[in-house]
Amino acid sequence: MRDFLRRALFAVIAIPLAGGIIWVGGTALAVLLAVLAGLAAWEFFRLSARGGVHAFDRAGVPLAAAIPLVVHANHLQVSRVPVGAGALVLLALFAAAVWRRVGERPLSAVGATIFGVLYTGGMITYAYGLRYHPYVIDAPAGTALIGLALIVTWSTDTGAYVFGKAFGRRKLLPAVSPGKTWAGAIGGLALAVPAVGVYVQYVLEPVARLSLTAVGIAVFAVLTSATAQVGDLAESLLKREAGVKDSSRLIPGHGGVLDRFDSLLFVLPVSYMLLSEFLVPA
Repeated sequence: MRDFLRRALFAVIAIPLAGGIIWVGGTALAVLLAVLAGLAAWEFFRLSARGGVHAFDRAGVPLAAAIPLVVHANHLQVSRVPVGAGALVLLALFAAAVWRRVGERPLSAVGATIFGVLYTGGMITYAYGLRYHPYVIDAPAGTALIGLALIVTWSTDTGAYVFGKAFGRRKLLPAVSPGKTWAGAIGGLALAVPAVGVYVQYVLEPVARLSLTAVGIAVFAVLTSATAQVGDLAESLLKREAGVKDSSRLIPGHGGVLDRFDSLLFVLPVSYMLLSEFLVPA
């Protein structure tokens, strides 16, 4: 009951606040994404360390947080980060690894650092991309596109939980996540399709003046729902290797940032790419 109350209180505060920031967009959204990216990277590097690989977290956390801010600056044309900046960062990390002892697995540390930065800061920045998608004409439209990614994630989680509890017998990947079942996976897909259809008809079309065809709804819902479930399993794999239940305790009643955004980190970039192909005028 205590965890439920914590979750409910957090949701009551966080959801309207996040929705307002997404609507406002711009610097406010970039800062929100930077904070989430930095916290997610911090959790990732903690998990990596528990698994035996001590990444360059003092560089990785600010690098992850910087990605949404750099994208925002480029969007405003305030500054342009040179194409070679990423290569310079890679070379700097590689050079820093030279000073670590071989027993500290320096090459693994570089790999974990780069992956952690891209997995957290790189993927979450696609929320900014959806908010300012080329087809978006105003704040309501951009907010609605991000809402579509959220609806897929939430409906998949809900369907997986309900169907898994009711019909779950055969485990999906017990070595990675003992609680996941095939019934839950199918249930997540089954609920995502009508949820996307309803959202497109009653939110996306009237608010954003954008739509998806029947085929587009089915393809988008199935692919993004499957992607959400893979994202959930991927984070479970990280925690299993680290030997922990939650990525952290930053969010009351929810665990860590990665625990809450694991599916969305996968869904956001896939949604951006699919919507670029399937969106049509309403």
